[in-house]
Formats: sequence, structure tokens, C-alpha cells
Amino acid sequence: MDDEINALVQTGTWEFVDLSIRKQTVGCKWVYKKHKADGSIERFKARLVAKGFTKQEGIDFRETFFPMAKITIVRLLLAIVATKNWLLKQLDVNNAFLHGDLHEEFYMEVPKGVVPPKSGQVCKMRKSIYGLIQASRQWYEKLSTIVIALGYTRTQSDFSLFTKQ
Repeated sequence: MDDEINALVQTGTWEFVDLSIRKQTVGCKWVYKKHKADGSIERFKARLVAKGFTKQEGIDFRETFFPMAKITIVRLLLAIVATKNWLLKQLDVNNAFLHGDLHEEFYMEVPKGVVPPKSGQVCKMRKSIYGLIQASRQWYEKLSTIVIALGYTRTQSDFSLFTKQ
């Protein structure tokens, strides 16, 4: 839990504020296991998850679209890499969803294990968090902005594929 809270603080995920009477908060909960595809436990990990299912489209968020890589593109890429004997690298971004910026005004209850500076305060979210309906969209928006700034171009056939000449 301490590692997760530190990651949330380091990425500036929230700020503590007094809640206006007209605003509502969503709850959050701690999830403690990470499962493999077969359902067995891969490792124990604490992750803070917002109860984003209580939010309404058009009121609390706008878009949720998140392009996934098409399996045919992945296979084609692997085939090209193999035939050309290229080096292929992959990466995993720790706490990826915590890097997505929120554009909507969103408040969350203070998680267990976190003490706000003043009693009665809530978390005004600045960054996306697991459990929000728009979390994957916000992460994609952040990632694609960075990749495009590095000189890559998003392909028309697959929005999750970027190329650089």
C-alpha cells in the first residue's frame, strides 16, 4: 500500500480540497492480488481503484475510446522483425493509468491509509486512476502525445501503431 500511495503522490494524482455542497465524490477501494489469465495468483500487489462505475457519461466524463492493437498488426510486426533480423524491445510502464491527465472535475473519497491535511477534505483528482471509466483513454492520450512529439506518426489502419521513418 505504501508503494502505491507513494506512486500516487509522486505523479500528483490528487490534491486535497474542501468539498463544495454541490459536488459528489466517488468511493475507492484497495485491491490486493494480481491474477494470471488462468485465475491463479501471480503476485500480491496493492492497487487503489476508484469506484468509477457510479459516474455517468456526458455528465462526469466525455470519451472512453481506447484503441487496442489488432492481433494481425502484432503478428505482421513480429514477422517483419524476424525476417529482417531486427532487434525488438518492449516496455511496461509502471502505474501507466496514473499518468493520464483528467479533463473533467472529479472528486474521490480519501483512501484508507491516507490522512488529509485537514479533517473532512476529499481528493480532487488531477490524474486518472484505475477504476475510472476514462482511465485507459487518458493514458492513450498521454502516450500518443509523447510518441508523436518524438517524431512518430499514428497509422490510419491501426491507431495503436506508430511508425517513424
